[in-house]
Amino acid sequence: MKIEECRADFPITRDLIYLDSAATSLTPKPVVQAMVEYDLRYRANVGRGVHRLTAVATHRYRDARDAVRSFVGGEGGTLAVTRNTTEAIGMVAAGLAWQKGDRVVTTLLEHHSNLLPWLRLREQGVEVEVVRPDADGRLDPADLEAAIRDDTRLVAVTHASNVLGTVLPVREIAGTCHDRGARLLVDAAQSVPHLPVDAAGLGCDYLCFSGHKMLGPTGTGGLWMREPDLEPLFVGGGSIESATADGYTLAPGEERYEAGTPPIAGAIGLGRAVAYLREIGMDAIRHHEKRLCARLIDGLAALDGVAVVGADAEGERIGVVSFTVEGMHPHEVAQVLDEAAAVLVRSGHHCCQPLMEHLGLPDGTVRASTYIYTTTEEIDMLIATVEELSRRVA
Repeated sequence: MKIEECRADFPITRDLIYLDSAATSLTPKPVVQAMVEYDLRYRANVGRGVHRLTAVATHRYRDARDAVRSFVGGEGGTLAVTRNTTEAIGMVAAGLAWQKGDRVVTTLLEHHSNLLPWLRLREQGVEVEVVRPDADGRLDPADLEAAIRDDTRLVAVTHASNVLGTVLPVREIAGTCHDRGARLLVDAAQSVPHLPVDAAGLGCDYLCFSGHKMLGPTGTGGLWMREPDLEPLFVGGGSIESATADGYTLAPGEERYEAGTPPIAGAIGLGRAVAYLREIGMDAIRHHEKRLCARLIDGLAALDGVAVVGADAEGERIGVVSFTVEGMHPHEVAQVLDEAAAVLVRSGHHCCQPLMEHLGLPDGTVRASTYIYTTTEEIDMLIATVEELSRRVA
C-alpha cells in the first residue's frame, strides 16, 4: 500500500483536519472490521474451554500478540498485552522488589506516566533523580550519563518526547545502563507508531507502548520484557497454571501478566493495526512525517508572534511540533483553529506539566502532530490559519 492511498480508510478525514495523533491516532477501516468480525463471528473467551469458538478466538488472539511482539522487534522476549503505556509502566514500578536506598533515574522530558510512578517510589525510600533539559528542551547526554551511577537500579526515559518531538539516543543510554548494572525502561508510546523500533536492538529491558496511538483501539497496549522478571500486578484467571486451597503456581511467559479476560477484540484489532503499518512500511511513514514536520516548523517559525518550542532542526524528531502565539492562550488558539478551519490540535500541558514549568510555559503550548493520513495541504492550512490569528492579535 502506498501512503497516499491509505486516507480513504479514515472517514473522519473527509470532514476535518486531524492533527492530534500524538494523543490518539485515527483507526482505519480494516482494524475496525477485524474487531467487528470477532464480535459477530467467533466471540468467545481465550484459553478457557475447548469448543470451536474458543479455539478460534484463542488462536487469533495469540497470533495478534505474536504479531505485535514481532512488530516491535521483541522476538525472544515476553510481550504482555496491557491497557496502555501507563499500565505497562505501572506494572514495572509495582513488579520490581524495591528496597530502601534503591535509585531510579529519569528525566523532565517525561510524560506524567513515566514520571509520577517513580516519584511515588520515594514513599518507599527509593531515591529518584530527575535529569533536566536546558532552556530549549535539549537533554545533554553527558548529564544523563553522569546521573547513572553504579548504584542505579533503573533508568526510565522516553524514546520520543510527546511535547517537543525530539528522539533520545536510547541505544547509547542502554550501553551506559548495562555498563553500570542498571535496567532500562523505555516509554515508546510516541516512537512505536512513527519509527522502526527494535526492542531487542535498542538494548532496553522494558518497552512500553499504547495501541491507540498506532492505529489500534483504545484500551490496548504492550509491555515487552527482555526477561519475565516482574511480579505480576494481578493474579487469577489465566495467569495461573494451577491453584489449591493453599497456594498457586503462576503460568509461564506472558500469561502470568494477563490475569482475567484480556481485551480480546482490542488485541485482535491491534494485531491488524501493525499489519496495516507493515503494509505501508515504517520507513515510508518516517519519510512522510519528516517531510511534513520540516514544512510545519519552517512555516510556523517564519510567522511574527509565533514561537516554535524546542525545535531542533539538526536532531532526530517525530512529527510533533509545539508552538505558542503571542497574546493568546493555547486553548484559545486551539478553539479558533477548530471553529475557523476545522483544524484539530492539542493545547495545554500535554501531561508534561513539570516540563512546561521548566520551559517557562505555565499555560503550555499548542501541539500539532502528524501521521500517515496527514497531507501537505493540511499542514499549509494550519500555517495559514495561524498566520491570520497572529496578524489579528498584533
